[in-house]
Amino acid sequence: MRSIFKRKILFMIAAGLSLGLHRSPQQYFKIIGDIPKEWRKMKKSYLRDCIREFYNDKLIDFKENPNGACQIILTEKGKKKVIAFDLDNIAIKKPAFWDKKWRVVTFDIPESKRPARNALRQKLNDLGFYSLQKSVFVHPYNCLDEIEFIAEIFQVRSYVRFFEAIKVTNESELKLHFENIL
Repeated sequence: MRSIFKRKILFMIAAGLSLGLHRSPQQYFKIIGDIPKEWRKMKKSYLRDCIREFYNDKLIDFKENPNGACQIILTEKGKKKVIAFDLDNIAIKKPAFWDKKWRVVTFDIPESKRPARNALRQKLNDLGFYSLQKSVFVHPYNCLDEIEFIAEIFQVRSYVRFFEAIKVTNESELKLHFENIL
């Protein structure tokens, strides 16, 4: 869960959000008003820790504006990190050796969120998942971060489950489907 918030913070920085580092209270409340409600739940101490961590990892830098506000800017390394989480270009990395585990993604997304459900299903197909059922997909490689990111982007995180399985009945069907990448 923490990694999801870190990604969100990086995306906010990439979008140019000054994260309330303004000296002006009016400007601070305007910025906070623009942040989605779920992001406001983030504790300020956690936000500060993330900013410090990003700075230490050389993902961000600070620039003081003439009006006294401190602006956080992404470094080149930070920009590459944000691009790595780009939904359109997201991919599951193939390790040198398969660990013999199956990654199973299941979801039960309500009808009221049908477009998100269809988008999630399409994205899983695009990533090369095998569909066991309409809401059960399997992949041989580690993809938890990618699934969390996708579920968060489509705002269906609470409806999506991720499992690692070491034994699957009729495994030959899966191996046959993934024979080109195993």
